[in-house]
Amino acid sequence: MNEAITTAFLRWGWIRRPDDLQYVEGILAALIATTALICGWGLSRLLYMRLAAVWERRAGYESPLARRRIRDMLRRFTTAMLIGMALNLYEWSLIASVIFGLTLAISLALFVNDLVRGVRMPDWLGTFLGLATLISILASMFGGLDPITIAMDRVGFNLGEKRFSLLWVVTIAVTVLVLYTAARVVNRIAGHVIGSSDGLDPTQKLLGQKIASVLVIVMAFFVGIDALGIDLTALSFFSGAFGLAVGFGLQKTIGNLFAGIILLLDRSIKPGDVIAVQDSFGWVNKIGVRAVSVITRDGKEHLIPNEDLMTHPVENWSYSDRNVRMRIPVGVAYSSDMQLVQELLYRAVDESARVLKDPAPRIWMTDFGDNSVNWEIRAWIGDPEGGMGNIRGDVLMRVWMLFKEHDIEIPFPQRDLYIKEMPGMGGEQPAAALRDGTD
Repeated sequence: MNEAITTAFLRWGWIRRPDDLQYVEGILAALIATTALICGWGLSRLLYMRLAAVWERRAGYESPLARRRIRDMLRRFTTAMLIGMALNLYEWSLIASVIFGLTLAISLALFVNDLVRGVRMPDWLGTFLGLATLISILASMFGGLDPITIAMDRVGFNLGEKRFSLLWVVTIAVTVLVLYTAARVVNRIAGHVIGSSDGLDPTQKLLGQKIASVLVIVMAFFVGIDALGIDLTALSFFSGAFGLAVGFGLQKTIGNLFAGIILLLDRSIKPGDVIAVQDSFGWVNKIGVRAVSVITRDGKEHLIPNEDLMTHPVENWSYSDRNVRMRIPVGVAYSSDMQLVQELLYRAVDESARVLKDPAPRIWMTDFGDNSVNWEIRAWIGDPEGGMGNIRGDVLMRVWMLFKEHDIEIPFPQRDLYIKEMPGMGGEQPAAALRDGTD
């Protein structure tokens, strides 16, 4: 095949016959590498928007940076695949192998770097894995990895039948990083697929996402154990210590984990519910592995352990029905037109935007007080997470403006003190004594 390539070049007059055919193969390899780069660039321009749309639909993450990374990853992966195919089609000389090896190593190293950063891993980790990929490919193509692995294995010590070396540490670190990156990608896609399902309610979606996360972590753990060749029977000694740790040190943690799963299973507390537990009142933002996040009306986020929600009384305002009734007391003077007062109260509550029309609000005269005739507004709202104080203040402000407009008096307690006569003093003496400050 080498002679046929050389003859073709000579026939068209492109080159002179070289002393060594490896220069011809080097030129051909450079042309193939350039073609692979051009094909990768063209294919990425053609397909990256479609792949970006699939990623945004499956992973629920949309940004121009993600699209650019998908485009770059597709270009580099295509280039690496074409170079790999060219390497396997023919036994190339040294110069051609160097050209192909550098192109393949750089393409895959940049691909790994973009992949790691694309799943929101630290930049230094992407750089580290990219350099590791570059060195591994170059070393495997030019002399193999045996010299490097042998040198790394020499740096270490033996402990019984087990060899602890730099190679062992690097192997574990790379395996953990690769599995962690893959687990994050799979977990993100699975979480978005479950979250975008139309057949599940929010609680079922959250439970499915938690279960999927646990399954992904377990699968990554066993894949890592198998990849590292660790015998699980060697860990039997530590199982008893781990059991004791769970029984003592991790008792609360494990209890909170199972309490959170039970809360999701019985659906007594769901994200978006408005709850009151002990001194915390707000809407449930997130049910985590350890605690439930409750955001108050002040913007503070309370992290309540899952076990506390299982063992303490919880007031759930939106457990079976999100409608909540509020009571607003109002007092008017005895001289007021009570029929007009009732009409004005109905008008004030009907004009408030958050008050529901169904169930309709009710206005009741509750009792005859010492200083006023007492009324009570009973109105329903359907969004308790929006707060109660603001709607109460809105209704009372409307009541105040309407009462002022129609001269309805809101009384306040008044006391008149009459002193007729004190023993041993005349009629005018008490007033004088009070003015002088004497008894």
